[in-house]
Amino acid sequence: RRNDYHTTMICNRQLASRLEALSVMESLFDDLEDVAFFIKDEEGRYVIVNRALVTRCGFSRKQEVVGRTTDEVYPAPFGDQYREQDRLVLETDTPIKDKLELQLYVEGAPGWCLTNKVPIHGDDGSVVGMTGLSRDLHIPKKDAARLPGVSRVVDHIWAHYDEQLRVEQLAAMADLSAYQLEQRMKRIFHVTVGQFIMHARIDVARDLLRQTTESISEIAQRAGFYDQSAFTRHFKAVTELTPGEFRSLR
Repeated sequence: RRNDYHTTMICNRQLASRLEALSVMESLFDDLEDVAFFIKDEEGRYVIVNRALVTRCGFSRKQEVVGRTTDEVYPAPFGDQYREQDRLVLETDTPIKDKLELQLYVEGAPGWCLTNKVPIHGDDGSVVGMTGLSRDLHIPKKDAARLPGVSRVVDHIWAHYDEQLRVEQLAAMADLSAYQLEQRMKRIFHVTVGQFIMHARIDVARDLLRQTTESISEIAQRAGFYDQSAFTRHFKAVTELTPGEFRSLR
């Protein structure tokens, strides 16, 4: 399904050429009430949105959101923060993964969501837009007060995935015990802290394998693995492919 108001907002032909496939996702995500789905152009303007995002922003029709940026549809300071996220994704070609953030819903009640934003590339490799998902977590009020600490931990993991990370030290950052941090990570991400760290490293390695010509040993080191054999073992356990097999798919 593709509506006329989508195409009128597209000023980048390379992004337009990808919307035929991407717009199919709109109808899929329209049926999910707790997942906001969007595609934006290279200026951070909404091109495609699902019904949940429209409702979350307090609008009744998709046409009221398409063509606008986040600071035009979300109240301050949330809209400004999301706009800065978009700028970083679009200008630095860097995805945002598993970002725990506070969301202000249309009724004025705050809630937590888990956001992922990924650049869309044109035929020449340049960033022509981005797509993303934001999933409502429905965290009970008694647990919500501890989520800022968990958010700090997740941000720290993504910033320092190539360093030695200990659960006890991460828990201290969140003012939690190691047990409490593990329980909250399992509730939100359905993995342990160690598994989250491993998946972060594998995600980084996967992107490097796809986007660079660096050797596998160099990628292993950059992704935080102590040697190539350990990297290969963990990578295959997660993806069912060796790094070399994965690279050959591109």
